[in-house]
Amino acid sequence: MVKFNYYKKKSGNKKYMDNQSYKNCQSCGMPLKRSPNGGGTNVDGTINKMYCIYCYENGQFKHPDWTVVQMQEFVKGKMKAMGFPMSLFATMFVKKIPALQRWIK
Repeated sequence: MVKFNYYKKKSGNKKYMDNQSYKNCQSCGMPLKRSPNGGGTNVDGTINKMYCIYCYENGQFKHPDWTVVQMQEFVKGKMKAMGFPMSLFATMFVKKIPALQRWIK
């Protein structure tokens, strides 16, 4: 039997998530191996394998009202602070954010 978790999008529609593991956070794109404990946390305290701890904690997004553009700007700032040159790599990385599961409508 497959167990499903879900979260509500702002519009009220439910978006179902399975327990599939992802390599990258499906909100910001960060590699989940860089997230402490390998992911965010669900309401029951288990590790969420879809989102990192910086985006998702205790079963909810830390910034639920952010738009994809706001997330892109946040990620650009974090990459710059971590010493990544704002090069073609960084630009290509943030351009992929709208294709992540959180942002797909």
